[in-house]
Amino acid sequence: MAEIHVTPLGAGQDVGRSCILASIGSKNIMLDCGMHMGYNDERRFPDFSYIVDGNLTDHIDCVIISHFHLDHCGALPFMTEMVGYNGPIYMTHPTKAIAPILLEDMRKVAVERKGETNFFTSAMIKDCMKKVIAVNLHQVVQVDNEIEIKAYYAGHVLGGAMFHIKVGTQSLVYTGDYNMTPDRHLGAAWIDRCRPDLLISESTYATTIRDSKRCRERDFLKKVHECVNNGGKVLIPVFALGRAQELCILLETYWERMDLKVPIYFAAGLTEKANSYYKMFISWTNQKIKKTFVRRNMFEFKHIKPFDKSYIDNPGPMVVFATPGMLHAGLSLTIFKKWAPFEQNMLIMPGYCVQGTVGAQVLGGAKKIEIDRQTVEVKLSVEYMSFSAHADAKGIMQLIQYCQPKNVLLVHGEGKKMDFLKNQIQTVLTLMDSQKAADELGLPKQELILSCPVPLPDDSQPATALAKISNKVQKFFHQKQ
Repeated sequence: MAEIHVTPLGAGQDVGRSCILASIGSKNIMLDCGMHMGYNDERRFPDFSYIVDGNLTDHIDCVIISHFHLDHCGALPFMTEMVGYNGPIYMTHPTKAIAPILLEDMRKVAVERKGETNFFTSAMIKDCMKKVIAVNLHQVVQVDNEIEIKAYYAGHVLGGAMFHIKVGTQSLVYTGDYNMTPDRHLGAAWIDRCRPDLLISESTYATTIRDSKRCRERDFLKKVHECVNNGGKVLIPVFALGRAQELCILLETYWERMDLKVPIYFAAGLTEKANSYYKMFISWTNQKIKKTFVRRNMFEFKHIKPFDKSYIDNPGPMVVFATPGMLHAGLSLTIFKKWAPFEQNMLIMPGYCVQGTVGAQVLGGAKKIEIDRQTVEVKLSVEYMSFSAHADAKGIMQLIQYCQPKNVLLVHGEGKKMDFLKNQIQTVLTLMDSQKAADELGLPKQELILSCPVPLPDDSQPATALAKISNKVQKFFHQKQ
């Protein structure tokens, strides 16, 4: 039986530049092709020379892109048009529609504002996207006479997908980024019990168990309301698609209910395009939005208006959603520099920030930050309120229980946190193997003796242990934090 070899060209023990080369027998499959938000030099893109110097087409059988976030697709035009790859590229229909918009926006920032030269052009983005083959959920795609792929709903963002890849008798599942909890505009990730030889899972929040979403939303609304009531300005850095729509729906509903008149703005440009794609791909949203779509489109906001740069110095309270989400460039960074020195203002960070970004420095407690050779004093209040659409530790465990892999490989996370989660996953895999063995041997499950390092209640039977493991792991995590 052929072995599965995995080579991370990015995101092995880091968040950013996701690019995994999976080799099954003689077949080589590239899983995502992202850029790193924390670098502005050659480290921004994966080092493709590790695979081969020169054209990659003869060495890679296909490329699979899980979703449109730039840390998963940002290096794609660089690889296809500048390094050289002419083979097939697979992604879902929403990803194919939205990715080129984000790629072009990034190119404008890098080339037209920062003056970078070794970068792909608008024409290269278009040529790259011509190579893309769009796939539907649950569609079995035969790449060649050996490779077969199938996409599953991942939540996380519009069009996000996990991929089940088969080569002969061997198989793996690559999750990309996923969310096991439904939210206000997307459903939860779902996959068959496909029992792959290997599950490659993201682990951004490997040691986190999130609190109640309702409590988080209530706390978010309370903090925003208090800040604007006191005359302050609230900056919420977001990426144009995903958490942006989630939080817009939340604030729109609250503003309507409370009859508030304080202006809410969203950085113009990308948002209009983003919301048009949500309308176009409404079938990828959750049941509530699909049901109400005929009566009311949830993405047509009454209280949220396009933002103009001239508004930055306007007196009085306001709430602004601005891109990008990690404060590493663009409008969100410009607004932050203006508003940071004033105590009445507030910064709410709703998602993960990679090391090297201004967002990471602010969350680390920095009170003075060097930005463009200028020192910015940070006097505004800083709140980290995770509305991230990544699976937490409990969600990762749930996915493992759903698809029942033989082996698990963690990527897209921090090394120390991966080590901790590894022990919990080994417990679950041992438990599943034992139950499977009992089934095959025809033994009553209560006769099976299990070795489980996560303590279970004295009255816990093996038959119910798997159902209880997530709760035990949750408590275990809280003790460790």
